[in-house]
Amino acid sequence: MQPAYRGYSQMPWTRDSSEHMARLDPETFYFQFCNLLYANRRNCSYICYKVERRKYHSRASFDWGVFHNQVYGGTRCHTELRFLSWFHAEKLRPNERYHITWFMSWSPCMKCAKEVADFLGRHQNVTLSIFTARLYNFQEEGSRQGLLRLSDQGAHVDIMSYQEFKYCWKKFVNSQRRPFRPWKKLYRNYQRLVEELEDILGNTMNLLREVLFKQQFGNQPRVPAPYYRRKTYLCYQLKQRNDLTLDRGCFRNKQRHAEIRFIDKINSLDLNPSQSYKIICYITWSPCPNCANELVNFITRNNHLKLEIFASRLYFHWIKSFKMGLQDLQNAGISVAVMTHTEFEDCWEQFVDNQSRPFQPWDKLEQYSASIRRRLQRILTAPI
Repeated sequence: MQPAYRGYSQMPWTRDSSEHMARLDPETFYFQFCNLLYANRRNCSYICYKVERRKYHSRASFDWGVFHNQVYGGTRCHTELRFLSWFHAEKLRPNERYHITWFMSWSPCMKCAKEVADFLGRHQNVTLSIFTARLYNFQEEGSRQGLLRLSDQGAHVDIMSYQEFKYCWKKFVNSQRRPFRPWKKLYRNYQRLVEELEDILGNTMNLLREVLFKQQFGNQPRVPAPYYRRKTYLCYQLKQRNDLTLDRGCFRNKQRHAEIRFIDKINSLDLNPSQSYKIICYITWSPCPNCANELVNFITRNNHLKLEIFASRLYFHWIKSFKMGLQDLQNAGISVAVMTHTEFEDCWEQFVDNQSRPFQPWDKLEQYSASIRRRLQRILTAPI
């Protein structure tokens, strides 16, 4: 038997059946896992875990259960460290591979994130996926750096979606076969937390999650259920004349529009004006008039750049100023087109964490694309 794992708290996990349980009661789950952006009176932290283990050359098996933190007396110990101590002492073997999945009520604090990242660094036969209902102190730099450290160590960090809540309800809650009933703001809170996590983990080279790509780049005229806001995402590839990719990344609207952030990024690269470059942009919404004007000025000042824009959808295409913005782009030599299956597939391959899976088009993708393409052609050729 291996010695108990000792993290920064120096408190080994202690065997206490009241602390390590198989299932939660429904009231505890609904209260502790509610995905509020800011949560009061929720000082406990819960981990619903699944440990998949595979001996080399043998079939996989798994363990599952629930941990929560010790918050009383002199035995305070955070949930993550209690799990690691238990796992290290009871399960970890050098001749087996493990994948651990955590469904957490709170994301790890800075110190726990460091301990977990260090643990993963020491045990290369262990991988970890984290799905969290809420982000702990996400505005504090220490908490943000902790999540970045986990991600850099190879841990997959994500926000719990409806599907994860539903799975936890079925697997880890004593529901007595009652169905999971989502709370009123589950979907809206999920989107806001996703955006916050993207800000924490985000740099222009981070890949988009599959669900986010399909939600934001989907070209359906109406948002399919469950409903969510469709925002502007811009994915770009900067290429030399020989088609060699020099830089690529993805921006979304924050305090400034994605197009403006993209322009700042390209300007920061200090490209050689004596060489020719091509930039391909995939964008969820066509540019607004102000962004169209900024793009025109940007290209006018940089005649060594050729810019191609492929839009999934047209933004306020019935308003005159938005139509004029699209025409101004075309008149400035900027190619403006609608994303087809080819562009969606390329975007999927270049910018999405697709786990080597091929692009699977959604229903009526080509039909929607053809309709948007005809609308754009009328805008670009009509007098205004």
